[in-house]
Amino acid sequence: MDIPAMSMVLAQNNLSQAVGISVLKMAKEQMTEQGQQVVQLIERSVQPNLGGNLDISV
Repeated sequence: MDIPAMSMVLAQNNLSQAVGISVLKMAKEQMTEQGQQVVQLIERSVQPNLGGNLDISV
């Protein structure tokens, strides 16, 4: 068994996993921000009085 080589492989796997987790965390934070921005846009576009009254003349 080549212990130094196995140690290097394990270290590389740990680094790769840590990088992957960091990238996923950044993507999650970005999606959360975008979701909050969409909610703010929707809240701004809502007009509560629109459609409350209907004027009909015959």
